[in-house]
Amino acid sequence: MINAQKLRQEFPILEQVVNDEALVYLDNAATTQKPEAVLQTLENYYRKENANVHRGVHTLAQRATQKYETAREKVCQFIHAEKTEEILFTKGTTASLNWIARSFGDRFVQAGDEIVISYMEHHSNIVAWQQLAKRKKAVLKYIPLTKKGFLDMEEAKKQITNKTAVVAITHASNVLGVLNPIAELTNLAHLHQAIMVVDGAQAVPHMPVNVKELDVDFYAFSGHKMCGPTGIGVLYGKQEWLEQMEPVEFGGEMINFVHLYESTWADLPWKFEAGTPNIAGGIGLGEAIDYLDKIGLVEIFQHEKELVSYVLPKLQAIEGLTVYGPQDPYEHTGVIAFNLDDLHPHDVATALDMQGVATRAGHHCAQPLLQYLGVAATVRASFYLYNTKEDADRLVEAVKETKEFFKYGTF
Repeated sequence: MINAQKLRQEFPILEQVVNDEALVYLDNAATTQKPEAVLQTLENYYRKENANVHRGVHTLAQRATQKYETAREKVCQFIHAEKTEEILFTKGTTASLNWIARSFGDRFVQAGDEIVISYMEHHSNIVAWQQLAKRKKAVLKYIPLTKKGFLDMEEAKKQITNKTAVVAITHASNVLGVLNPIAELTNLAHLHQAIMVVDGAQAVPHMPVNVKELDVDFYAFSGHKMCGPTGIGVLYGKQEWLEQMEPVEFGGEMINFVHLYESTWADLPWKFEAGTPNIAGGIGLGEAIDYLDKIGLVEIFQHEKELVSYVLPKLQAIEGLTVYGPQDPYEHTGVIAFNLDDLHPHDVATALDMQGVATRAGHHCAQPLLQYLGVAATVRASFYLYNTKEDADRLVEAVKETKEFFKYGTF
């Protein structure tokens, strides 16, 4: 069992006061805070080991390279990939999905092929496929949702056909708080000879993920949502596909030999990683993985379930508050999107912030989903390993105070 009160002491940023109130950070779906261990690792790299990787024979270069590639091995073990050749470092989930759409898509998707996504996708997993469909004259299709906010699997079986080339689905919604049946979707995609692409940004930080068991072809996630630095992400891809794909960026690091009029590429995974990489970010991500492994992903998942089971009924009991997605706490991840009466979500989030509670308001990079739900925006509270029941209580009380403020004019 997680002792969140003790864990939060390892996150210096959580100790501060915001608007004369102790900070309650509930914007974890946007980015998570960094523990002291990760901060120290980043500082140590720049103070003692800063050098470019893969190129130098001097001691600092060798140390930097060893730590950077060790981080790749940690990622490989963390998601249970077959080999490190299948782990590509990118800038983040968005970059990873764009690499797939550009590299795999431009080579293998043909005019008339289908690309199947869902209404709950983040813009990163929509726009890249929209652009591919336009380039290749492919057909973009959407899997609808059930009334409870789950992916409609009966409709999925109708949408995914023998014309489908790509199925791209989020593992966990960043708005609705639902988990999708990725293994079942992958089986369905492969039954029709389509590839399965997964946006794992909201899943990998919160639960164990085994890409071999899921049998997905590609899986993308970001370091900054799992206690790691910004600007570093991961694209997992099956080696059989990566070997057939062409790089989408060119320059140093990714070449084998450059002739005057043609070039050859380095082996996997480096053939996709042009230029000087985010070395500190990669090493920091490796440290974040060590940190999460020490706590345990199963324990993190259970902790978030307990928090949602505690707070969701309290929110639902507030008159005029609407929660989107499943109403059963046991069907909900740590992401809770809601609206309060007819108040604008930005006004609600600002009022919460004045009480020290950090949430997010807006469309959450999921405009098609919010249009599907019939709202322009929501407030989103998202929990993580360092959040406590006291944080949950502060959220509930702040929402109640906000309701009173907009009714009577005073906190």
